[in-house]
Amino acid sequence: MRQDAQTVSRPARKLAGLGCAAVLLAGCASMPDSGDVTAVDQSPRSEGDSQVRVYGVPPQDGAQPTNIVRSFLDATTSDEADFRTATQYLAKSARRTWRPFQVTKVLQERPKSEPKVQPNREDTNGYSVTLSGSQVATVDDNHAYTPEEKPYRQTIHLIKEGGQWRIDRLPNGVVLGLSDFQRIYRSVNKYYFASYESESEEPKASRDVLVADPVYLRQRIKPITASVQALLSGPTDWLNEVTTSAFPPGTRLAAHDLALDDSNGLRVKLSKEAVSTDTAQCKRMAAQLFFTVQDMTRASKISEVELQDNNGNSLCTLSQDQAERDYASAPLTGRSAKEYFIDADHKVVAMSDSATEPTPVRGAFGSGKTPLRSVAISRGENTAAGVSSDGRSLYVAALEDGIERGAPLMTSTGSAKNPDEGLTAPSWDGLGDLWVADRDATHGSRLLRMREGKGDPERVAVPGLGGRRIKAIKVAADGIRIAMLVEDKGRTTLQLGRVERGGSSAHPVLSVEELRPIAPQLEDVVAASWAGGSRLVVVGRESGGVQQMQFMETDGSASDAQTLPGVNGVKAVAASEDETRPLIADATEGIVRLPPDANWKTVAKDGTAPVYPG
Repeated sequence: MRQDAQTVSRPARKLAGLGCAAVLLAGCASMPDSGDVTAVDQSPRSEGDSQVRVYGVPPQDGAQPTNIVRSFLDATTSDEADFRTATQYLAKSARRTWRPFQVTKVLQERPKSEPKVQPNREDTNGYSVTLSGSQVATVDDNHAYTPEEKPYRQTIHLIKEGGQWRIDRLPNGVVLGLSDFQRIYRSVNKYYFASYESESEEPKASRDVLVADPVYLRQRIKPITASVQALLSGPTDWLNEVTTSAFPPGTRLAAHDLALDDSNGLRVKLSKEAVSTDTAQCKRMAAQLFFTVQDMTRASKISEVELQDNNGNSLCTLSQDQAERDYASAPLTGRSAKEYFIDADHKVVAMSDSATEPTPVRGAFGSGKTPLRSVAISRGENTAAGVSSDGRSLYVAALEDGIERGAPLMTSTGSAKNPDEGLTAPSWDGLGDLWVADRDATHGSRLLRMREGKGDPERVAVPGLGGRRIKAIKVAADGIRIAMLVEDKGRTTLQLGRVERGGSSAHPVLSVEELRPIAPQLEDVVAASWAGGSRLVVVGRESGGVQQMQFMETDGSASDAQTLPGVNGVKAVAASEDETRPLIADATEGIVRLPPDANWKTVAKDGTAPVYPG
């Protein structure tokens, strides 16, 4: 038993006041210098206490079956890379077959045991312990997190081996309480290149667009090595169809203990599969590594990534400046210095972070002559799209003086008798395409895309929508992920879809596949906005609860970002993909803004539809 002063970023549990050298958390047994084994109290602990490393306690002679199971579960929460202590609780046969990394089941609390003596006469030496609890999520063998709320119930069987009770049958994987999971694991973004397939002939599709693929990794077990190995294993199943990796198939690490050097550089030796790549492909590989490892080592800025062959010969080097210039998301997301909304005079106005008064935008939408219900500003901030106040017409106009509005780009097929019908607020992706949904009460919802914000709308199929209705959309900068508010029988949920492209460049066929919930605990979602590569800010309420605003990851897990202060009556919210920019919202107090590490401030008492470019 020992302590290790490594700081972690997530809250763990407070240790009971016992003078021990190391402690097994979450109800595990601690090992004092003398005396009996003592249970540790499960109470919250602060970030400052998170330097304690957690190690398991080997089996005690004569321990009864329920204690063996409980101590085995404790040992699976330790900071051991190979679960060495946990395997000491297994019979010889189970040691050969147990696969701890196959799956992680996350429960609301640690599983409770229900002992049951086996009546089977052929198994008079056996004993079963049934574990039960409330499951909230699953992490698969590719580290992908999936919300999964359902009852958990599994049986562990024990036999006597050498006079001691040992586990001989158990499910593969591990099962953890939520607080243990948050202590052990950390959400990390892997990065892969977007694949546009049918539109690959177009210049815009040749850009090197990196897409964040969030996974959960054990944060104290060789974190840099683990993040690189996860990257080399390929995208998670959900993103696999729309992303590619620059690494040749079969590429592996040739050195299994990576760390930043004294200059914060990362040297990565790769297997022979990577040796034959040209410089351009090698740089793309280095870019994936740079952003993936940078996400894991957020406190340390990586100066460069060098890829090497197995003998240490350099294949290519990518500096921090090159990575951020050539591969960061700025070309897609833009670097807006302004927020936008519609003021009381129907004008689209812009505000900088430091401005005290908004100013009308240039062009037709800044005149107030076209009353709008919603607006979207292109990521280049040179074009705006707006939906008329009756919800029926979509207009597109350049943000230039002297440019007239022109005829509607499209008109809703419905009557738009109320704000929940007609056209949704439009949304621009980083490729210059405009997206909107038509909410026809009679014919259902249609998702549409207009390439480069002009031309005929193209129908985008949403096969998983069924009879549900789209209430709002927000497409990601990469154009291959789209967040949708979906209404079903009076309940509005936030769903994330994957945009797949088929057909040809001249006649593309688009569809949104595998809708999955982002904030499943919320009964009624009011608004959502992209707030980073794999993060959204979401406004909604739980069943019977009050409205709340929180950050959520695209895999459906709660973000470890700051807790947001409350604000009354939010109807809309907007965030920038630049996580240093303030949130803006349409609330009871008017248009309000939340700078980092500050409180909400009113910037306009009257106004609607706050947006960032996108």
